[in-house]
Amino acid sequence: MSMDDPQLAERIRASDPEALRIVVETYLGQIQRSALGAGLGPERAREVTQATFATFIEKAPSFEGRSHVRTWLFGILYHKIREARRGLRQEHQMDEIDEVFEGRFDAKGSWVRPPQPVDLQLYASEIRGFFEDCLEKVPTQQRMAFVLREVDELSSKEICKILNISSTNLGVLMYRVRNRLRECLEAKGVER
Repeated sequence: MSMDDPQLAERIRASDPEALRIVVETYLGQIQRSALGAGLGPERAREVTQATFATFIEKAPSFEGRSHVRTWLFGILYHKIREARRGLRQEHQMDEIDEVFEGRFDAKGSWVRPPQPVDLQLYASEIRGFFEDCLEKVPTQQRMAFVLREVDELSSKEICKILNISSTNLGVLMYRVRNRLRECLEAKGVER
């Protein structure tokens, strides 16, 4: 059975053990990586992954098949990550987009001061550590938008459905997270 099988939604709704097993096996690695990419530690990422699949199995009878099963799973994951992070710390206050835009871009949308180049001599592990540290400081919704786009390479349509946001809001989230990451990395001395 493939994930594109037209009978998959029906088999999931019927809680067919084989269909559920195939979905879990197919997406377990992606869900786990996304939980880690969202800044959760390994233990918490495992817990969130388990909670995601437990909810998937529990809610299987309500799966209507209007979206791809992967989109549905990532929607569940997103809510589980928000629940997990809610206890860890409060959301950062959002930047004022107009102020940031005017300070960073000209009237044509080009950088006033382009991001600095990454020094080619830095070790990949150091850069990854800096990046993970910076990503940890980004609000959950921005982080999820970034991870879903850049790590999981989901389409804008899928991301908007998972995060329950408009495409305009997704553009704003991506702008903000990229700006925050760039500023954080520059503050750590990483240049392009």
